[in-house]
Formats: sequence, structure tokens, C-alpha cells
Amino acid sequence: MILVDAGPLVALVDRSDAWHQRCLGAFKQIREPIGTTWPAVAEALYLLMDLPAGQDGVLEMLRRGAVRLLPLGQDDVGRIQELMAKYRDQPMDLADAALVAIAEREGLDRVFTVDHRDFEVYRIGKRKPFKILPEPARGRGFKPRGRVPRTRRRG
Repeated sequence: MILVDAGPLVALVDRSDAWHQRCLGAFKQIREPIGTTWPAVAEALYLLMDLPAGQDGVLEMLRRGAVRLLPLGQDDVGRIQELMAKYRDQPMDLADAALVAIAEREGLDRVFTVDHRDFEVYRIGKRKPFKILPEPARGRGFKPRGRVPRTRRRG
């Protein structure tokens, strides 16, 4: 199973997203199941606040099973809290912490994300790095932080 972060969920449904083509190409190449968590979905839906059809697209991927929702329970909260404290200097958000916790719990090491900068730092357990999809484009190693929905952009 490959874990998917909020960024590709947004990019897959928003043709104006800078990562749309790269994520679409990677998505078409993936043959194994794709899973995510509610925190990653919530982040994607927030980022798509100004694009209701995009929100519908993300929810449709979940409804049809193209992306599976992986459960988080009470037992995961402690590890999520530890991870957020450990990576506070990044800072690590809830969506990323949930994905790392799931990776540790389920023995997964591949993540579909546009957030290369952070996922290149995060470790599964204490040492194992993530294998990241898609590979960054030349000159683009990460997605800038703080994407704000179009209706709330400043400047």
C-alpha cells in the first residue's frame, strides 16, 4: 500500500495546481492500493474550499475506493503526539504525523506527496526513510508551504 498526503489529493482534482500533471502521471502508474487518513482528507478539503467540484472529486475517490481510508484510533494518539513533538522544528502537522504513525504501525514506507522537503526528513521508526512519489521535477524539490485557498490568498 502507498500512503497519500493531502497535496496529491488536491493536485489530482485541481487542474490549475502546479503539481497536477506530475501527480496524475504518478497516480496512473500506481498499481497497488492507496491509503490515507481523515486528517489528510480534511487538509485537502480545506485547501479546495474555493473549488467545490474538487472537494467532490476527493470525496468521490474515497467513496469509490480509489483511495482507502485507514483507521486511526485512540492507540495512535500518543505516537502522533510524540511525532509532532519530535519534528516540531519542521513543523509537522497532524496530517503528516498521522501518515507517519500509520506507516510505522503498518510497516509501510512509500508515500505519495508533493511535500518532499518534510517527508525527506521524517523517518519511519528511528531510521528508515520514506520512498517518495512522484520524484521532484528538476528545480522543484518541494511544494511551498501554506497553500491558501484562492478566495483567501493575500497580496
